[in-house]
Amino acid sequence: MLVLLPPSETKRAGGAGAPWDAAALRLPQLTPEREAVVSALVALSRDEDAAAKVLKLSARQRGEVAVNASLRSSPTMPAVDRYTGVLFDALDPSSLDARARRWLGEHVLIHSAPFGPVGALDPLPAYRLGAGASVPGLAPLRRHWAAPVTAALGEADARFILDLRSEAYVALGPVPHDSASAYVRVVTTGEGGEVRALNHFNKHAKGDLVRRLAQERPRIASRGAFLRWAEAAGFAVADAENGELRLTV
Repeated sequence: MLVLLPPSETKRAGGAGAPWDAAALRLPQLTPEREAVVSALVALSRDEDAAAKVLKLSARQRGEVAVNASLRSSPTMPAVDRYTGVLFDALDPSSLDARARRWLGEHVLIHSAPFGPVGALDPLPAYRLGAGASVPGLAPLRRHWAAPVTAALGEADARFILDLRSEAYVALGPVPHDSASAYVRVVTTGEGGEVRALNHFNKHAKGDLVRRLAQERPRIASRGAFLRWAEAAGFAVADAENGELRLTV
């Protein structure tokens, strides 16, 4: 089983790991694409005004330009610890035991804009780049990443892929059509029975789901096996009409 997570815009600063090395990341076939984005970001950071405009930074956020400028030399930390925000607060990886963290490292990929999908324990520097940015000297991120990421996911030899990414990151690398997979959409049911998608609680539910997977470490190799595990674990997951899975909270 392979679980795909979105990143978070908010990140922890610092780290104790060696500087970023493309060869240290999962899916090494994506190294050329990773190097290209990092080089473009570092080059963009030479002009603070231009970088602030491209990255849509406020005056208080301009320090993020310097963060990108030092991408190749700044310290790293495991990707799952680098990200903060609702999803990663619910996942709370620092409180998991060693076996649960190893499970994350083996089964979870976090899909970042500059590095593509990376292993949960892969060493990452701090950075600033969202899925919708257009970096000078680089093709639009969707065109830059989509085909290589789809190919890399197809080569990952996962019997089942659980896709918890946001739609913006799915566009940066759809799961191959011939892969056994399921896209999860988090919804709630209103008083009149209407179903609506969620934002804040969407992220929290995904973090909670992955935390439970890491703690229990079930052997899941199919959509049916995931549905059975989810029901036993108390998650309200069901098939949706469009082929997605619906997680109701």
